[in-house]
Amino acid sequence: MTVDNATELHTNRIPIRDGLLTSPLSPLDDVRLVGSRCFDCEEVSFGRFSSCPNCAGGKLDAIPLSHKGYLWTYTVIRNRPPGDYKGPDDPYIPLCVGLVELPEGIRVLSPIACDLDKVKIGMHLILDVYKLYKDNDGNEVIAFRFISAAEGY
Repeated sequence: MTVDNATELHTNRIPIRDGLLTSPLSPLDDVRLVGSRCFDCEEVSFGRFSSCPNCAGGKLDAIPLSHKGYLWTYTVIRNRPPGDYKGPDDPYIPLCVGLVELPEGIRVLSPIACDLDKVKIGMHLILDVYKLYKDNDGNEVIAFRFISAAEGY
């Protein structure tokens, strides 16, 4: 075991928000977004729910969502967001945020990490789960974004 592997095994990781990512949060390449599928109406929703947002049914199953999708729409945020922003600050780097349509029929709001000059509606994307920052307790806060997929996806 190398020092890097030993460090990785002992690092505490927490999701940016509960109920959005599969666990364990290691290795990051295996982490997926979580959805809830209703047994009554078969609606799929992003995140873990105790009742269906569509029909209010109470029997749901947590499912991993696809790690591939396409860009349905987007916007570029050119000014630093207010509040508890955790991205690059000095200088602020404009970022793309978009709705990514997944094969399950849902759209997920997500940062889109790619060259802003190459962003286009319909582009194929893949999920990227990564360490966003380290909190005051030493935990790695794990977030998600989508990145441009290779041609032919």
